[in-house]
Amino acid sequence: MLKGLYDKNKIDWDGLLYPPKAMFALLLPIVVEQLLNSFMGMADTMMVSNVGSDAISAVSLVDSINNLVIQVFAAMASGAAIICSQYLGSGSREGCNKAARQVVLTVFVISLVLTVTGLVFRRPLLQAVFGKIEARVMEEALIYFLITVISYPFLALFNAGAAFFRAGGNSGFPMRVSVISNVLNIGGNALLIFGFDMGVAGAALATLISRIFCATAVILFLRKPGQAIVVREYLSIRPDLPLIMKILAIGVPSGIENGMFQFGKLAIQSTVSTMGTAAIAAQAMTNIMEMVNGICGVGVGIGLMTVVGQSLGAGRREEARYYIVKCTQIGLGCILISCIGVRVLAGPITRMAGMEAVSAQLCMEMITAITIAKPLFWAFSFIPAYGMRAAGDVRFSMITSILTMWCLRVALCVFLVRFFNMGPMAVWYGMFTDWAVRGVVFFCRFKSGRWMQKSVI
Repeated sequence: MLKGLYDKNKIDWDGLLYPPKAMFALLLPIVVEQLLNSFMGMADTMMVSNVGSDAISAVSLVDSINNLVIQVFAAMASGAAIICSQYLGSGSREGCNKAARQVVLTVFVISLVLTVTGLVFRRPLLQAVFGKIEARVMEEALIYFLITVISYPFLALFNAGAAFFRAGGNSGFPMRVSVISNVLNIGGNALLIFGFDMGVAGAALATLISRIFCATAVILFLRKPGQAIVVREYLSIRPDLPLIMKILAIGVPSGIENGMFQFGKLAIQSTVSTMGTAAIAAQAMTNIMEMVNGICGVGVGIGLMTVVGQSLGAGRREEARYYIVKCTQIGLGCILISCIGVRVLAGPITRMAGMEAVSAQLCMEMITAITIAKPLFWAFSFIPAYGMRAAGDVRFSMITSILTMWCLRVALCVFLVRFFNMGPMAVWYGMFTDWAVRGVVFFCRFKSGRWMQKSVI
């Protein structure tokens, strides 16, 4: 399926920007970093699950909102990586550093607005999204949301800073920061949840502390001279509206795409929340494990943006096509291996988490279905899109993703639940359909070459 999608004769194989060893050196730390970030969520869920189903349900519900915000920051970071990579590929380090300063200012202001909004409207927001849920679950959710919303500015700054390091080819530093952050989070969970019996508040505080550390580390290290991207004198940054608009032209469509994706998940989560605590807990753990078995593919896609961005910035169009095909193949292999690994570990994980028997059984059924479907569809539906976004083809990706999310994933899930009384497995049937159709659409877009007609810098 992937053969013949690039012209081998138009590529300088001896002068590749990213030969195999360099590609491996870039992708591996990103994959490890993403894996560690997913372990942070898994650690919170597993540790809180020992407090009871109310606690794990509360964390799951709030995290579905937090993930929406995280995706907004991730989209801004993606825009930063794309623009900075293309500037670096073209040889304009000054333009790259100038853009990076504006990204820092933009994400910080947006994150502050979201934090204040979350603090002021947390109760009506949770009630509007999740409707009538058990009173104890709501109280736990309010506590968890109150603390985690304070971490938004720190999370935003870390995402932007990490994107700068990756755009410059230094993916190892964000990985090392994530390693330390995970140690802080897990240690904090153990101390606050079990040592001080703080429950969901302890999990939220540990997350806040770890995110403060991440933001502080990247902000300090970005000041060091001699790096591909340097950002200094943060207090002297002033808005450059034309440059901000250029950044937003990339970040906003990606943010809308990611935001609509998370809104769709919230709509699905609202449907699942009516099935009872056992279904909510099963879906929460399944979501965590599905995120883990896809994290290697996500890491490959994030690295692909840097590679394609630099290639196009340097005018190497056919090389960019080659990298998209190569990374799709790598991602496909990673997804297959990780899905099998997660399926093997799913049973022990549910037991270690202390899940109730009904929840554990539901979780195992869903993980088995995911292990079959994900290697078939996921890589083609996501990884090429990362590369095409790096060329500036963000609107097509946004429109496609929104349509497949709402017309297939959400609509099919609601239909199966309401008319066939299907349980949480309906969520995954809708998702598999979404992946399959999206993969076909993105393959046709890539093959047409129209994605390379866009302009970023």
